[in-house]
Amino acid sequence: MPTSKKKIAKKKPVAKKKSAPKNVPAAKKAAAKKKAELAKKLAAKKKADALKAAAKKKAELAKKLAANKKEAARKKIEAQKLATAKKAAEAAKKKAKREAEIAKKKLAAERKKQQIIAQKQKILAAKEKAKEKARVEAERLAAKAALEAERNAAREAKEAARLLALAEKEAAREAALRAKRKPEPPPRPPIIKTEFVDGLQATKEFDLKFLTSQREMLLEKRGLLTRQAVRLEDEANAMIEDVEMGDVQFDEEGGEGDTMVVERERDLMLSAQARQEVEEIDAALERLKSGEYGYSVHSGMPIPRERLKAIPWTTESVQERVGGIGR
Repeated sequence: MPTSKKKIAKKKPVAKKKSAPKNVPAAKKAAAKKKAELAKKLAAKKKADALKAAAKKKAELAKKLAANKKEAARKKIEAQKLATAKKAAEAAKKKAKREAEIAKKKLAAERKKQQIIAQKQKILAAKEKAKEKARVEAERLAAKAALEAERNAAREAKEAARLLALAEKEAAREAALRAKRKPEPPPRPPIIKTEFVDGLQATKEFDLKFLTSQREMLLEKRGLLTRQAVRLEDEANAMIEDVEMGDVQFDEEGGEGDTMVVERERDLMLSAQARQEVEEIDAALERLKSGEYGYSVHSGMPIPRERLKAIPWTTESVQERVGGIGR
């Protein structure tokens, strides 16, 4: 544009110089033509400038659009990078959290393991302590048992001596009674047997009805004595267990330990008596089968029914018992 202005400025003076020709109409016409050409040039120049400006503006716009696209792409890339970095950070955070949880679990497991080991060691120590305590207690009980055994041996020896003296005294008394005893009775009479029913042998003196009632009494008494013997033996054994458990206290003056020993010996003696009577009852049951029940083992004479009802397993009459016949 500056170049065109200079050209126009140079041409104007020339136009003025030529504006005073002799032929004015022609000059005017030429001036109008020049003016028209100049206007045309100006219009063309304006159009060119407008096109140039539009092109420049379009280029600037395109450049701006390209810059915007580039900036958008950059921002998009940065956003993607930021999102990737954020994801990576979150993943790292999750990983660190998982690792921390794993480490925490490992630490808890290790603590639990150490606690279990400590508990096992404590239990082992307690067991060892209990074993040592049991050993000491066993030694104490063994010492007590040995002392009690010595005391029992002394008591048994004393009792044996007493029983021996009693036996000698009884033997002397029996000898004296035998010396005063009447002559031996005549031979035992035969037993007259009748019918045999349901394991019972009836005889002339004792019928089936009486023998049946006697058998019932014998069986009932046998059950009672058997239970009594078992109970007494259990009580005696329980006393022994009390001694082994250390529940009974012993001292030098006797006391509870001696009382327990006496009670145990009494229970055992009563149990032995009960079992002896059971054996006598079993023998009586056998005599019921063989037909010898109710007859004296000494004289062979029938025992009164009243005595048999009172003592179903007896083998002698009252007179024979008192007088010692057959002994």
